[in-house]
Amino acid sequence: MKIASWNVNSLNVRLPHLEAWLRLRMPDVVGLQETKLEDDRFPDAVLARLGYRSVFAGQKTYNGVALLAREHAIEDVQLGIPAFDDVQRRAIAATINGVRIVNLYVVNGQNLGTDKYDYKLRWLDAVHAWLDNELRAHPKLVVIGDFNIAPDDRDVHDPLVWNDGHILTSTAERAALQRLQALGLHDAYRLHHDAGGVFSWWDYRQAGFRRDLGLRIDLSLVSDALRAHSADAGIDREPRTWERPSDHAPAWVELAL
Repeated sequence: MKIASWNVNSLNVRLPHLEAWLRLRMPDVVGLQETKLEDDRFPDAVLARLGYRSVFAGQKTYNGVALLAREHAIEDVQLGIPAFDDVQRRAIAATINGVRIVNLYVVNGQNLGTDKYDYKLRWLDAVHAWLDNELRAHPKLVVIGDFNIAPDDRDVHDPLVWNDGHILTSTAERAALQRLQALGLHDAYRLHHDAGGVFSWWDYRQAGFRRDLGLRIDLSLVSDALRAHSADAGIDREPRTWERPSDHAPAWVELAL
């Protein structure tokens, strides 16, 4: 069961990329972030012709998440974080082929000390409470998405720049991610790869991709019950080389169930 996550940074712009990539890789499940589409404009009919069912929660211009599944039904869908009042469409969950999948578009946070940064930390606290309950109900759990947090110095191109006082790598953000993992979640990529220098996001500016000035902020977390079933995980850089790409590349984990 191959589960992928991709921040497409506007599905309206990137739909041809998504179609091509689905034909090329044929993942079983895909979580999309930053679809930036209202629900009545989501291309579910297009994706259905490719063999994918879809559920989604979107809004105009900003945010938006979706789950796609090939061959298997999408069941017990949850839109948004329970008990957290939020107009931003950043979270969706469903059960697919017996695995509970939570797809997150974590708040960026803008800069340390801002209201958006405080919102990010509150949002992550709410996710922690939600995932704690999800794990009790669904031991087979995978959490995917754009986390907007680089877990450690191996996941940034320059630790002197991306340090404890920088957004996406600050002490509080990394601590929030570690709290999520302490619930019994494991970074699937790190289960298979120890080396640094492999990234999933590159800034459009300053030739970030060509110079490989990236961060690994797109993650796949697997629960204790699935850790032994994690067969491989990685980042698919190819779509980042295409014309007018998203600034993110797909991250994926393969489970041997």
